[in-house]
Amino acid sequence: MSPAWVALCLVEHLGAKKLRALWTHFNGDLAAILTADERSLMRVPGIGVKIAAAICRIDVTATEQAIARWENAGVKLISLADPAYPALLRRLDDAPPLLFLRGDLPQGRCAAVVGTRQPRPESLLMAKRIAYELAKRGWIIVSGLALGIDTGGHMGALAANGKTLAVLGNGVLSIYPPENKTLAGAVTGLISEAPPESHPSRTQLVARNRVISGMCEAVIVVQTDHDGGAMHAARRAFEQKRRVFTLDMDATGNQMLAGEGATLLPDADAMIEAVAGLEECEPVSEETEPMTQLPLI
Repeated sequence: MSPAWVALCLVEHLGAKKLRALWTHFNGDLAAILTADERSLMRVPGIGVKIAAAICRIDVTATEQAIARWENAGVKLISLADPAYPALLRRLDDAPPLLFLRGDLPQGRCAAVVGTRQPRPESLLMAKRIAYELAKRGWIIVSGLALGIDTGGHMGALAANGKTLAVLGNGVLSIYPPENKTLAGAVTGLISEAPPESHPSRTQLVARNRVISGMCEAVIVVQTDHDGGAMHAARRAFEQKRRVFTLDMDATGNQMLAGEGATLLPDADAMIEAVAGLEECEPVSEETEPMTQLPLI
């Protein structure tokens, strides 16, 4: 993968939509993008002063050195052109143009298990059981490595000798929260769009929710408050036309999601059967995938 392309992908706030606009404006000429002045860059829709300045500051040599350092630490770089890139995620207009992976990225049907960092004991047990039973049926369990429900989802999948992926709001070489360092070493793979050595930020923690939901056919919200972080994942799932499920309990977020269109289920058994029985999402042809407008480099 071209270090210049990696460097461009790492410009903060330069997502897939703006990258496509840049690519189109400069007729697919990466060198022209990197040598353009700020005024020329700002003629591209969505490219403002800060992004233009950041592009002008790109240091390809430094990025090349960083790539070597990351790869030596066991980090893999996955572009949209890579067959390993999650197929459902690739469909999104705002899919990350570049993912960093530590561990393995198995292919298969994915379900997200998410929720509050401070769950009731019974909710934590349900998260573990739901993940365990779905993993036994071959589903890949996706969550965010946070304390609470996320941890329960990962642990349930591991207890079933299944596969589980953690999508991070920080770099894959900078584990957060530190309490889950051991768990991070046990999951099948750690995934992030953030540079591998970066620390968590609120922006990245929120942004990773679209990756969690975007990878999955189903998003299971076990327990959340109305202002909990899991609400971000659920609402991105609604936007992405994913199936959203939640448990019937008096948690304010669960009840709010039910009112917004989530499937409300009475218990873990009903949740397991509902998700396990989902028809598989149909693949999208290359001709209709929006992300093929980006360079395959």
